[in-house]
Amino acid sequence: MVTTAELTEEILLEASECGHRLFRNNSGKFQDKRGQWITFGVGPKNGGGSDLIGWCSDGKFAAIEIKVGYDKPTAAQLMWISWVNSGGGRAGVARSVQEALDILKK
Repeated sequence: MVTTAELTEEILLEASECGHRLFRNNSGKFQDKRGQWITFGVGPKNGGGSDLIGWCSDGKFAAIEIKVGYDKPTAAQLMWISWVNSGGGRAGVARSVQEALDILKK
């Protein structure tokens, strides 16, 4: 079975070949030296931003949540996908390169 990291790289390469521009969206939080929590990544404050973000070849905002095996998107991830789609962007869950390309072409 392909790993999430492998699928991510395959999607990034193939999407780029098709004229889309996607970037990894690492997200999370860490505690600084003063004890304050710093959050990072694009998406809701409490998590849910997609694994890949960027823009489609036609300029629309794109967000791809990558899942492999039995992994399922969280409620926060599904909410983010819904927000992006309702705002005119293209977003969805991809378990293959083809599914990612289909999201980007919607």
